[in-house]
Amino acid sequence: MIDFKGAKTLVTGGTRGIGLAIASRLKALGADVKVTGRSPEAPEAARGFGYLTADFSTPEGTDRCVEAVRSMSGLAVLINNAGINKIHRIEDFPAGDFDEITQVNYTAVYRVTQAAAQLMLEEKTAGRVVNIASIWATQARIGRSAYCSAKAGLLGMTRAVSVDLAAQGILVNAVSPGFVNTELTARTLGPEGIAEVSGQIPAGRLAEPTEIAEVVAFLASPNNTYLTGQNIIVDGGFTNV
Repeated sequence: MIDFKGAKTLVTGGTRGIGLAIASRLKALGADVKVTGRSPEAPEAARGFGYLTADFSTPEGTDRCVEAVRSMSGLAVLINNAGINKIHRIEDFPAGDFDEITQVNYTAVYRVTQAAAQLMLEEKTAGRVVNIASIWATQARIGRSAYCSAKAGLLGMTRAVSVDLAAQGILVNAVSPGFVNTELTARTLGPEGIAEVSGQIPAGRLAEPTEIAEVVAFLASPNNTYLTGQNIIVDGGFTNV
């Protein structure tokens, strides 16, 4: 049985999809959860959580979130879930899109993690950090050169930060989802695309956001006492074929 016992938790990008599923699961297990979103006002999905406006697409927006994290006394769990993807072939990739993808998926994660780690070390908190990466951190797909690069960097960051913090009892891991049944996936692939992808997954279907949330919940919980610096792939076997 996992019990977060009121642990103060921040889930970035926690107002929809995988992030919302993670936030909801951690709250159900007893965590005191705050989520971030881009909207200046808390969306309906954020009801029941604390809410923090955070636009990670710019250095200035990231700075504001970093300052907010530094003031979160007692922060015990950080879930870095916020992310974006834009698809272009390398020869056509706009510099602005590359910069935004790198800023949101890599630079902002590093900055927020740094602020959380400083706070946890200062308060001697045996914290937990979970980074939401992707199967595209270790696999390739046409048009995703920036996204693959940023997520691969996120795995390197996970390993390196885990070594920095392990002696202080702060555990840092990554979870790499495969294809997940979210609104974004449905909009991107469409019914025919989903049917095609499902046929390529040994499990025969997409993951549900709640299934990703269960893995994250263990890694972020007091039940995880020794696992750190790892990347857990949750893809129904897709990357094994």
